[in-house]
Amino acid sequence: MKTVYETDRLLLKVLDESYNDIVLDYYLRNKDFLKEWEPKRSKLFFTLDYQYKLLKRELDSIYNKNSLRLWIFKKGEEKTIGCIGFNNIVRGAFLSCFLGYKLDKDELNKGYITEAIKMGIDIMFNKYKLHRIEANILPRNKASIRVCEKLRFVNEGISRKYLKINGVWEDHIHMVLLNEEIE
Repeated sequence: MKTVYETDRLLLKVLDESYNDIVLDYYLRNKDFLKEWEPKRSKLFFTLDYQYKLLKRELDSIYNKNSLRLWIFKKGEEKTIGCIGFNNIVRGAFLSCFLGYKLDKDELNKGYITEAIKMGIDIMFNKYKLHRIEANILPRNKASIRVCEKLRFVNEGISRKYLKINGVWEDHIHMVLLNEEIE
């Protein structure tokens, strides 16, 4: 299994549990920023032990080909600036997954997340041979919507009260990218 992918400016890495300090540092730096976009996090989430266990579970899921999470690093730097995740990979007649992503508050509007997702799409479509990638985005998250539009995702409508974000059931825009090369 390949664990590092390279783009022009970034390294996208599959991390094991030994990186729990780097991942925890990311979450602590972005704790307030991410609150608006993610589920409520317990105090336990912001501990080395929790991140160790989470990374271990994620790695097991990657080995089982149920998901792929790639942590984003700028070339030459040791701290992560975010991640992209392809989750709930379904085979059979569906050949689909869900895309999620997050970026450091200090690295927004530099094209990093678009660059990372573009590589992730290539992996999902060409290595995993998936037909469909779905992204669900809060309507107020204009920057995230723009990212998906740049990558040619299509808005398929609103999913009402789709995810519980920061303690509230929120509507999400359902965006989809199809792999037209799959027969």
